[in-house]
Amino acid sequence: MRQIVLDTETTGLNPRSGDRIIEIGCVEIVNRRLTGNNFHRYINPERDSEEGALAVHGLTTEFLSDKPKFAEIADELRDFVSGAEIIIHNAPFDLAFLDAEFDRLGLPAFKTHVHTVLDTLVRAKEMHPGKRNSLDALCDRYGISNAHRALHGALLDAELLAEVYLAMTRGQNSLTIDLIGAEESGSGEGETEPAQLAEILVLCADETEIAEHEALLQKLDKDTKGKCLWLTKPAEENPA
Repeated sequence: MRQIVLDTETTGLNPRSGDRIIEIGCVEIVNRRLTGNNFHRYINPERDSEEGALAVHGLTTEFLSDKPKFAEIADELRDFVSGAEIIIHNAPFDLAFLDAEFDRLGLPAFKTHVHTVLDTLVRAKEMHPGKRNSLDALCDRYGISNAHRALHGALLDAELLAEVYLAMTRGQNSLTIDLIGAEESGSGEGETEPAQLAEILVLCADETEIAEHEALLQKLDKDTKGKCLWLTKPAEENPA
């Protein structure tokens, strides 16, 4: 199954007020493996970023001024995501911006070009109700390092989200994977050779350790006034 983890950076928070996409990052997963076949583009939004957004992504108007406009990368993006399951954290945000960009070009909504959209924020809230479920919080929860993430970046965040998604869903296919592995390594009937056990080492107590143990039991017996269970002999069974 082909999956695409997608993230965007934007000039602000509201596409209806004219905010635009300035960066798109897509990370490809096939059969739960990162392929390295990623899609990443910076985009000239033809406007400045809001101050708050600029503080998050750090992509200045000057830096973006010579980058392609969305119309120039739209077909390439559609080809890359076509037919795939799209994985997004807080999907309504990114989809609203993508739909707005597509609408400017007279194209159908983004969802019509892909198979399905999976929102990892919704999945995380179901798995961890009442807890923080931001991308940073999920990285901490699943032990994924994001120390190199000084600023938000679409490709970097998509790469982190891909690792988070694989960690969140790690147990779902374990039985299937185990069965496949058994069939591939067996004799053709799904049988595998029993693993050989390592040699069992038996370490016996020496005389000093035995004496110290006995002394400890005697002290316990004294402290409990003769009721130390470890010194109590089991009653002999009556002969049949």
